[in-house]
Amino acid sequence: MNLFINTAASAPFEYAAWVLLMIFSICVHEYAHARTALHHGDDTAAWMGHLSLNPLIQMGAPSIVVLLLFGIAWGAVPVNVRNLRSRFSDAWVAAAGPLSNLLLCILFAALAVAAAFTPWGEVAHVMRVAAAVNGVLCLFNLLPIPMFDGWAIASLWIPAMQRISADASQAFSWIALLILWGQSV
Repeated sequence: MNLFINTAASAPFEYAAWVLLMIFSICVHEYAHARTALHHGDDTAAWMGHLSLNPLIQMGAPSIVVLLLFGIAWGAVPVNVRNLRSRFSDAWVAAAGPLSNLLLCILFAALAVAAAFTPWGEVAHVMRVAAAVNGVLCLFNLLPIPMFDGWAIASLWIPAMQRISADASQAFSWIALLILWGQSV
């Protein structure tokens, strides 16, 4: 099995760029969830320190270790949906993360185009990687799988999704993740 960390020896610049861009992008994603939750009436994330770009708060050490080893990571922001003001608030909070990644994708793509007209080829390359990282994070998080933002968004329009028990949705999530992981390896 070829671990992502092996890239550190063969392509250290690529490895460092991927790790730093993933950390930054996930922290922005999670910050967007926390800020939107606060705006919609839930201060749980703010109270727990998630109005920060600190990767130890937004991602946690296990996620960072998995990122360093395998090149994938996650973050989590606590949200108490009972504190949200409207029935649409949960969808807005869920959508905030992928929307932040979409905006970063557009920004980095524009910077990549601008940098292409400069003598700094590496800058343009990093901006393209940053755009790709954020595009993937946006699309991946919009999948209608429990534990992903797409689930909360889709369940607003498909009430039957809200009736699935937490245990069943968690089991479904792990099966879906294993299938996705198997397809990518």
